[in-house]
Amino acid sequence: MQAILIEDEAALRLATQQTLELGGFTVQAVASAEAAQPLLRADYDGVIVTDVRLPGKSGLDVLAQVTALDAELPVIVVTGHGDVEMAVAAMRAGAYDFIEKPFAAERLLDAVRRAQERRALVLENRRLRSDRALHPDTPDLIGRSDVMERLKTLVRNVGPAGVDILINGQTGTGKEVLARVLHAASGRKGNFVAINCGALPESVFESEIFGHEAGAFTGAQKRRIGKLEYASGGTVFLDEIETMPLALQVKLLRVLQERKLERLGGNEGIPLDCRIIAASKADLLALSSQGLFREDLYYRIGVVTLDLPRLRDRRDDIPLLLAHFVQEAAARYQRPVPAWRPEQMAAWQAADWPGNVRELRNFAERLVLGVVQTAPAAPLAAPAFVTAGSSAAPDAPPTVAAGDGAATLPQQVDDFERALIERALAAAGHNVALAADNLGVPRKTLYDKLKKYQIGTGRK
Repeated sequence: MQAILIEDEAALRLATQQTLELGGFTVQAVASAEAAQPLLRADYDGVIVTDVRLPGKSGLDVLAQVTALDAELPVIVVTGHGDVEMAVAAMRAGAYDFIEKPFAAERLLDAVRRAQERRALVLENRRLRSDRALHPDTPDLIGRSDVMERLKTLVRNVGPAGVDILINGQTGTGKEVLARVLHAASGRKGNFVAINCGALPESVFESEIFGHEAGAFTGAQKRRIGKLEYASGGTVFLDEIETMPLALQVKLLRVLQERKLERLGGNEGIPLDCRIIAASKADLLALSSQGLFREDLYYRIGVVTLDLPRLRDRRDDIPLLLAHFVQEAAARYQRPVPAWRPEQMAAWQAADWPGNVRELRNFAERLVLGVVQTAPAAPLAAPAFVTAGSSAAPDAPPTVAAGDGAATLPQQVDDFERALIERALAAAGHNVALAADNLGVPRKTLYDKLKKYQIGTGRK
């Protein structure tokens, strides 16, 4: 984690630098905006913390320069006591946050850490878009969670090795995406051929996979190349391999052992030069103990086994995944990219997502198309209007007001806004600055609304 600190008071600069370094940041501290000039880059992967009042150029000048370089590079502005108007001007000019002197170390670290997380997300999204532009046919393993970083390391290690691989994962976790990434990492120039074993009728299974000679059966008027042969020099992806008939499992095992196949109705052995990647949503070893899957085939295809996590086991990746899918959907449907509030993202991260990444992708498309449902029971619903005095739990989704004509639209809007502010304050431990950031409004705006709705901060 990186930070540039611009502060002209030597004692405060040293104290702030030490606070950030104790928080895990590598800090470049300077005394003026001019001294910071060489450090400001559009590709900077950290956060900028600057005092507003500086000798020479001001912190607002720094903010303007950074915004011109990269509007998504976070700048946290430090203001003196009573500089509310200046702080508001900074927020309007694009500052990520402002901190008022004197400030607690925890307040500074909290703001800088959140800004760093946002910066990392922005840069990761840019990298993904750049990779997609260079390699449009290669999918992405999106995620920065520990489990995904370990999986990426395994892909780098086993991808070029050429060994056969078994991928375990629930429906929608991205087994085919991982298989395509492994194919790309292998450097193999042949085709990537995907076969859904559960979608092929048993009557045509053997012909589809191994091919057939002319006259092999009624209707076979000419020779047909099977999927394994077609994938020569490439990769065959056998999805839902647990559904493969036992009789064909025996034939596949022999092909994998000898690396030769015979077309149906033929006698000639054809060399097989393809990598096999199988995928299953079931425990193949448990199935083999029940006689439903051949144990010898399990050990043959599982030279290396990769386990894909469920989406609820990598919740930290949901913002990055959703941002990626929304960008794709917006481009595909020629729609604007929708915005969401922090409390909405928190609700989405807390959802179970039984359909995993596939369900999240579908949700992103509905979000772009503006057809997200708002039923109170739906865990993915956008917050709806709430009635005053609602007895719902603080973390429960707001419920729609009854259409009995008792409240006007402006009253319902006020009730809705009041409820969101009260919940944001509670979630932030009644820290007004943190609540304002979570709500995406300037602190002064939030104070004005607290006064309007006569909401106490709960702090003494």
